[in-house]
Amino acid sequence: MMAKFAYYCLLLPISYLPLGVLYVFTDFFFLILATVFPYRKKVIEENLKRSFPAKSAKEIKKLKLQFYLHFCDLLAEGIKNLSISKKELSRRFKVVNPEIMDDLYAQGKSVILVSGHYNNWEWLITSQSFLFKHQAMGIGMPMTSKFWDKKINERRMRFGMNVIHAKNFKDEIQKNSNHPIAILTLADQSPGDSKKAYWTSFLQQETAVLFGVEQMAHTYGFSVVFFITRKVKRGYYEMELKLISDDPKKLEWGEITEKHLHLLEKEIMENPEFWVWSHKRWKREIPSNIEQLKKEQNAKFNERFKGN
Repeated sequence: MMAKFAYYCLLLPISYLPLGVLYVFTDFFFLILATVFPYRKKVIEENLKRSFPAKSAKEIKKLKLQFYLHFCDLLAEGIKNLSISKKELSRRFKVVNPEIMDDLYAQGKSVILVSGHYNNWEWLITSQSFLFKHQAMGIGMPMTSKFWDKKINERRMRFGMNVIHAKNFKDEIQKNSNHPIAILTLADQSPGDSKKAYWTSFLQQETAVLFGVEQMAHTYGFSVVFFITRKVKRGYYEMELKLISDDPKKLEWGEITEKHLHLLEKEIMENPEFWVWSHKRWKREIPSNIEQLKKEQNAKFNERFKGN
């Protein structure tokens, strides 16, 4: 009952306010985060210290405040996403080199669009269906609340995006096998099982990485395109594409994951405030037999996809 009240009587009506007005509210919220109730302060500071060991305490504090400011912008933009028009979203979120996706579509190739939680991914989810010719699909885990999961995904899908459960993506791919699709994946979250994860160096530390993009690419032969979203100015974003592979089956174990992860890392190192530092990214324990684990994973990959 409270969830319905919050959605229909608060969030949805508020979302119709101009974005500039929403920023006024979230600017006030930023002051609270910066002074009174610092959201996940310890997690953010620890993540920043480990990722930027050469930075001073003063520099880490500055980055934390810059992250809070951007985080509050995302709150305003996330609320606006509930009702933003296609026309306004098209004006605020653009692709600088769409020809990469156009060429793949012309060749009849489906695509995995991969990146991380960097800048405004919610606006991309909502706008992907009209940014590219491919049928837009997004893979994710459902929210704890069925009400919020239904309402948020209804808003995300209103222009043509198809949000699917991670457990059902194979069925959805099969249903859409007669035309090119573009599957949106944000692959920077911590995996559920450290022994099934791909381990590599990321932001100065050994990191467990989701391996689903690579497995999907090799299973279905989908092209892999990395994207990065950059903030042009407040409330305006540009998305740049980079082709990782249009024939992933020719690549070896780990190549796709290494490429998309370190392209993301480069952007984070250059403009760190736009990544989600509040996430407990390094909560997985490093396996004691990590080198043996990598050899076994490589062997299983080759047996499955290379026939040796």
